[in-house]
Amino acid sequence: MSTFEFLWQGILVAMQPMNLVYALVGVTLGTAVGVLPGIGPALTVALLLPATYKLDPGGSLIMFAGIYYGGMYGGSTTSILLNTPGESASIVTALEGNKMARAGRGGPALATAAIGSFVAGLIATLGLAFIAPYIVKLALVFGPREYFALMVLAFVTVSSAFGDSALRGLSSLFIGFALAMVGIDQQTGQARLSFGIPDLLDGVEVTTLAVAMFAIGETLYIAAQGNRIAEKIEAVKGSLWMNAEDWSRSWKPWLRGTLIGFPIGAMPAGGAEIGTFLSYSTEKRLAKNPEEFGHGAIEGVAGPEAANNASAAGTLVPLLTLGLPTTATAAIMLAGFQQYGLQPGPLLFATNPQLVWGLIASLLIANAMLLVLNLPMIGLWVRLLTIPKPWLYAGILLFATLGTIGANPSVFELGMLLAFGLLGYVMRLFGYPIAPAVVGLILGPLAEQQLRRALAISQGDVTTLVMSPIAAGLLIVAAAAFLIPLILRLRGRGQVLSQLAANED
Repeated sequence: MSTFEFLWQGILVAMQPMNLVYALVGVTLGTAVGVLPGIGPALTVALLLPATYKLDPGGSLIMFAGIYYGGMYGGSTTSILLNTPGESASIVTALEGNKMARAGRGGPALATAAIGSFVAGLIATLGLAFIAPYIVKLALVFGPREYFALMVLAFVTVSSAFGDSALRGLSSLFIGFALAMVGIDQQTGQARLSFGIPDLLDGVEVTTLAVAMFAIGETLYIAAQGNRIAEKIEAVKGSLWMNAEDWSRSWKPWLRGTLIGFPIGAMPAGGAEIGTFLSYSTEKRLAKNPEEFGHGAIEGVAGPEAANNASAAGTLVPLLTLGLPTTATAAIMLAGFQQYGLQPGPLLFATNPQLVWGLIASLLIANAMLLVLNLPMIGLWVRLLTIPKPWLYAGILLFATLGTIGANPSVFELGMLLAFGLLGYVMRLFGYPIAPAVVGLILGPLAEQQLRRALAISQGDVTTLVMSPIAAGLLIVAAAAFLIPLILRLRGRGQVLSQLAANED
């Protein structure tokens, strides 16, 4: 069957009434949460994991994808009106968007962000549909050696992409590895690191770790910050709609942002933040009036917002085709797949095509829903910003606890939720990223299984791991992904030290 036929079948699945409800719930929750500063789509999906435990797998995953897209949309509202990005990918939007809001042009800023997000999401989702089958064909030739090398690449890029330090990222990853070792050995059937506790024989639940580290850890971290200065919300003044000049200045940045954001989001070491910064610098370079940048240039909102949402679709390319998460939200979505016994990758396209193509098609529908939700309901999203933080985070804490009890009614599981929540708080306190720990728990057992299979086939000969051209190429890319940022960081530090020495002289 051709891609068009698969996509049409996916649209029929996505148009089922219950799946439309799941998509609507997802995009509404995602937008509402994206508007709230400091609460991103990763935390929302993590909170909903236990609550959706007994729901239909396809519908739940459609809801998670809607939350992801909605979170990307909603982040622009708080960036523009409050100058506080709800997501790290919305940082660039705040640069010009808040200046426009302060100048009484908050309406056009919000409109170009919403329409640009729709255009980028539509084009990027179609790109996902047409590129994914080719990557699946490539991945089908992978053996145990190639899959292990791919996992190594994923571990290195995840460690480098999250946080300011690759070393801290690797430390967080190894925490996930250690937790992945708990339970029954898949090859020998022996208990490992269970310490005689029967509850640990099944291993550490990914859902419990994700909810604890993202929700409980974040709540404790915010509570420890104490009272902050009241944030000033910029009211939306004037017309919400864009005039003819705004349209003429926005449509090219929308397309350029899409072309920049989608491939960067699909890269193993990509991420929406890189695409938004590249889009902003591109628009500034190509602008007819570059002096407007820094004072409220609409191109500086249109381009980065398009890149932001295009990268969200790009992120799903490695997740669905290879099972590799490149963002924190993608890591939680991977946990969502595993919650239902599904492993994203090339075999999922063959064994469960209805689910995969229904998910891809639902993104097109969710994108249209988001445009309808965002333009008329700006006033409602602005009111969400006035929720007192104590109420907001107390609600998150309560929902996380009740969700975990509902999925696994065990006192021991509740104790692990608290312990991992405290661990997440300590990691945030010292600047250690959370996502690599979750990725280590999810992908650690898979990497171990593939390594042991490869060694069993080669009768323990380690050198065969690099005898395959594909495996060798992936390991070289992994080494480069680790070493190049390290060299650049050391080089930059050396330049700073030499400059300080020159200033002292």
